[in-house]
Amino acid sequence: MVLYDISMTIEPNMAVYKNKEEKKPLIETVRNFKKSSVYESRIGMDLHTGTHIDMPLHFIPGGSNSDCWAADNMFTSCLVMDFTNLKAEMVSSKELEEKEKSMQAGGFSLNRCNTVLLKTKNSLEDGFNHSFVFLDKKGAAYLVKKNIKGVGIDALGIERNQPQHETHKTLLGAGVWIMEGLCLKGVPEGEYNLAVMPLKIRGVEALPARAVLLAADR
Repeated sequence: MVLYDISMTIEPNMAVYKNKEEKKPLIETVRNFKKSSVYESRIGMDLHTGTHIDMPLHFIPGGSNSDCWAADNMFTSCLVMDFTNLKAEMVSSKELEEKEKSMQAGGFSLNRCNTVLLKTKNSLEDGFNHSFVFLDKKGAAYLVKKNIKGVGIDALGIERNQPQHETHKTLLGAGVWIMEGLCLKGVPEGEYNLAVMPLKIRGVEALPARAVLLAADR
């Protein structure tokens, strides 16, 4: 069995979106053995810090919140697409179509998978890069037409420099869930089984999650 933990580690000095201090988690000890019989800690963090899932409410006024997250999203078929050699700064419909064809030639099929994870050169970098590779609105529309259930990326944002947030709105508006902050370094492209375990928090626009890939039987 080949298993990949593709989640970010939560720690005080971890990479966060645009290096914003307010997005860094605060972990503090509230009891220790010097003054107590137990050791306890408290954490405070932005829901969009680390590996997390965006809900429609994040970008769509009146959109669904975390209460809409279905349990059957936790285990799904998945296709990892490797764009680490991409020279462009974005993954668009052209790149997705070309990658889909090349993967089909290798025996992998998007049609067999409910989710897509985009592996880019973001996975090869440390820290936050303001010029991270992202999915543009045409790429988002392409995946919606493919009836994809969820899309993930190895960046702390699935889009950048799109004033109207078209990528988020295209996906979330079509009921496609988004997962950001994945760690895909060392994960070969191909088909997997994806397990996503978000925290069960009521009424919010994002959920921190633990995500694991298990190599699919072929």
